[in-house]
Amino acid sequence: MNLETFQQSMYTLIVETSTNLPKDVRRAVKGAKERENAGTRAAMSLDTITTNIKMADDNISPICQDTGMPTFKVKTPVGANQIHIQRAIYAAIEQATKDGKLRPNSVDSLDGSNSGNNLGPGTPVIKFEQWEEDYIDARLILKGGGCENKNIQYSLPTELEGIGKAGRDLDGIRKCIMHSVYQAQGQGCSAGFIGVGIGGDRSSGYDLAKAQLFRGVDDVNENEELRQLEEYVLEHANELGIGTMGFGGETTLLGCKIGVMNRLPASFFVSVAYNCWAYRRLGVAVNVETGEINEWFYQDGEEVSFDSAQPEEQEVKSESRLVTLQAPITEEQIRDLKVGDVVQINGMIYTGRDAIHKHLSTADSAPVDLDGQVIYHCGPVMLKDEDGQWHVKAAGPTTSIREEPYQGDIMKRFGIRAVIGKGGMGPKTLQALGEHGGVYLNAIGGAAQYYADCIKGVEGVDLMQFGIPEAMWHLRVEGFTAVVTMDSHGNSLHEEVDKTSLEKLAKFKEPVFA
Repeated sequence: MNLETFQQSMYTLIVETSTNLPKDVRRAVKGAKERENAGTRAAMSLDTITTNIKMADDNISPICQDTGMPTFKVKTPVGANQIHIQRAIYAAIEQATKDGKLRPNSVDSLDGSNSGNNLGPGTPVIKFEQWEEDYIDARLILKGGGCENKNIQYSLPTELEGIGKAGRDLDGIRKCIMHSVYQAQGQGCSAGFIGVGIGGDRSSGYDLAKAQLFRGVDDVNENEELRQLEEYVLEHANELGIGTMGFGGETTLLGCKIGVMNRLPASFFVSVAYNCWAYRRLGVAVNVETGEINEWFYQDGEEVSFDSAQPEEQEVKSESRLVTLQAPITEEQIRDLKVGDVVQINGMIYTGRDAIHKHLSTADSAPVDLDGQVIYHCGPVMLKDEDGQWHVKAAGPTTSIREEPYQGDIMKRFGIRAVIGKGGMGPKTLQALGEHGGVYLNAIGGAAQYYADCIKGVEGVDLMQFGIPEAMWHLRVEGFTAVVTMDSHGNSLHEEVDKTSLEKLAKFKEPVFA
């Protein structure tokens, strides 16, 4: 095989997967958009999402800044050299990272250092399988950390919050899957997709669950019992009312695929792999002799395109008040905000993720004066030009709950007035917002191109020793739009949706599959 051509084919697969949402996923997102009521937060979120998809197409840039753990599933003919194939994939990954199509995401688990090229022990993941066809089937999924953190595994029998006892039968499996959707809330960038693995051991169960995410959205399960279960979950999970980003709404789940394998008598695992709306999964058939791509997978059926109408042009007044703020922001301005308000920020914002929050929790001072300022939970994709200037290639929010141990104390200590992220935060942060006069703003997860367009300049960067995603970037923004979901008056939309969806989950206690 021509390895140079094969490497280029893998590079093309990586770039297309990162920047071009497949047709089956686009159709699912379009259906969700059509189901929402105009003027709601969910409708506004889906407008942002579809705008972002179009911008990623136009810019050939990552749909979401978290390009995740690249996971390849590769079937090779008998006699193909898998060692050479692996090396070519590594080289393609490194080049795509250098070109800003992937964010450097490979981090040493002991010292926290970032390899900078997405290579390292365990990354990327490549699962080889030999088969008797005469071509290579190479498939890639880019599954971000936010949705990866909402994966969950159940050991049956068990007692589940809201839905009761789940036994070792099909009905117990049903309860686990419904509970998995409830527990994800908006933190996995709903509306999402789930892959479910029934049986196996703890590791093979998760592998089976993730393998289901390589199925097409329109794929019909050959197992009749599982087909019925898939249809049941997809229908009834949307009755939980969690909605897009956890804002409430008509669509919480866009797809459900279930697989089964044998297990040990003593073990009964139900493993669920959650994937966000930015379901970046593509595949190619490659000529084993030339290394060229002969066919693309997941691109059959109706062509779906989204216009570029900006979300702020849509009718949102029925549910939201629009407020424009210039950073730095005063306590009086913050106290005036209420849950449900849509905020547009102009001025400076500063990125801060896990490493920054841990650092600020013990540091004598911050790298910049944060009094009245905005912290953005974001690990952007950045590229430096020939003149040494940094440019933002993708910049959506990361999941905020990871910063719960630090956030409230840091806000009060440094005078931070607003935090932007996704998925909400917990009671400690909510209490601090009230005491200090702060607000939590929920941006639209995965909308990395939409928010990158709001960033008009990179004014500086600090703490680069933590790596590009974890550094503190100084970003000048215009019209940066997010929704108030936690205010300084003790109100939290996330608590409200969690409570109401738990009440709705209880409706599914009674047996369905006897």
